[in-house]
Amino acid sequence: MHSIDTSQRFWLTRPFRERATQLFLGVLFAALLLVTVLHLAVPQGHPLHVTAYTVNLFGKYLSYALLAVSVDLVWGYLGILSLGHGAFFAIGGYAMGMYLMRQIGDRGTYGDPVLPDFMVFLNWDSLPWYWLGFDMAWFAFVMVLVAPGLLALVFGFLAFRSRVTGVYLSIITQALTFALMLAFFRNEMGFGGNNGLTDFRELLGFDLRTDTTRLGLFLATGVALALGYLLCRAIVTSKLGRVSVATRDAEARTRFLGYRVERFQLFVFVVSAMLAGLAGALYVPQVGIINPSEFSPIFSIEIVLWVALGGRATLYGAVIGALLVNYAKTVFTGVMPDAWLFALGAMFVLVTVFLPKGVAGLLAYRVKRKRNDPDDSAKPQEATV
Repeated sequence: MHSIDTSQRFWLTRPFRERATQLFLGVLFAALLLVTVLHLAVPQGHPLHVTAYTVNLFGKYLSYALLAVSVDLVWGYLGILSLGHGAFFAIGGYAMGMYLMRQIGDRGTYGDPVLPDFMVFLNWDSLPWYWLGFDMAWFAFVMVLVAPGLLALVFGFLAFRSRVTGVYLSIITQALTFALMLAFFRNEMGFGGNNGLTDFRELLGFDLRTDTTRLGLFLATGVALALGYLLCRAIVTSKLGRVSVATRDAEARTRFLGYRVERFQLFVFVVSAMLAGLAGALYVPQVGIINPSEFSPIFSIEIVLWVALGGRATLYGAVIGALLVNYAKTVFTGVMPDAWLFALGAMFVLVTVFLPKGVAGLLAYRVKRKRNDPDDSAKPQEATV
């Protein structure tokens, strides 16, 4: 009998053998190291110094990149165009925000050791039952994953069992996040209403306003992005991933082969929602606020644009798209704030026309041409895929 390599049998190790994954992780950790060195070792005032504000901004970008990866998992490999992933992102963010609010204690404006300031202002007598336990870090971190995962489980079970697909499923996911946005805007829900949760002080005993904590959050977000990417790559390269792709391409035929398609859809959808919740939890302490605007359907649509621009069904393309679009958003909103939405729309149209497979598709195309013709680098390259 031939012995089988253990690394080949264990599905979680498969991504490490992929050149694209090795390159992605190498670039990611090199970027994390570079930003850390430029922030700590280069003195302030030097042109190469990375300020604490920039570190915080990069951490926000990385949390968006993890969110984009979660969307690419269900859209690129399962064929589900979710227009409601902003809801899972926001729920994870609210779970983290509730923990951070409980850590304020009697240091709030009204000095109440238990109730957050907005509850005291609204004359609440006691803490709602769903806030219980959020004074403990382990419970809050578990809920960051469980809360969006549970919502995705219930929603996905009902949708996939009823065989709702295509544009109808997209509309339902959009309706879900819109309904949650309206609910969280209400003060009686106990989540801060229109203002949301803010004025955070510390996380695990570390002051959120210090540069060291901001750098730590940036690095933690980068590590979470790497782990989330590896998990998604492990899924899509496994038998589960192959069945998911078959479902995307020919769902009826996959059912005829005997696969319970809805079970595969539900599992991948729940994993994607939990990754989105984790992204939201990392986002909140870095921006210092979470409010119902994160549930906005426009935000969920914008996430899809990130993935489309970067390249669907590649995972690393989603990261590229999220970083490019949000960097462009930072630049354009500073230079021409009123024209940002027009710039985003133009960007999407240009990508759709000239790069139907996104930036990742263009990169793969160039690499393929170079392999087929080593002297091709001296020739002009086409812009289309």
